[in-house]
Amino acid sequence: MIYRKKPITVEATQWFKNGDHPQDCCKLIQPKDGDTEFFLSEGKVVRYFRHPFISGRSACRYCLFAIHDHGWIDTPEGGHTVCPEDWIITGIQGEFYPCKPDIFVATYEPIN
Repeated sequence: MIYRKKPITVEATQWFKNGDHPQDCCKLIQPKDGDTEFFLSEGKVVRYFRHPFISGRSACRYCLFAIHDHGWIDTPEGGHTVCPEDWIITGIQGEFYPCKPDIFVATYEPIN
């Protein structure tokens, strides 16, 4: 048998860097009093990508951006790396999934 996916409406945000997702709620942090450099706290939806055996300076095999510029998102399946330019889709039960830009464009269209 052949099946067709039911038409559903999803919410999606394209992610480029930490803090891009509207539900990340990142805050500026000053490491210690007097420091002039600030950084953003980790996002609540897309967290910083960290791996003990992968250097943050190495290039991603999918997008070629430095691993340091990637995020991590927890999913019901365990979690996924988020590359800059990936779309973050909110599922029908409020869960989040990353989606590669080419797959997103082929699968979804904007509605007004």
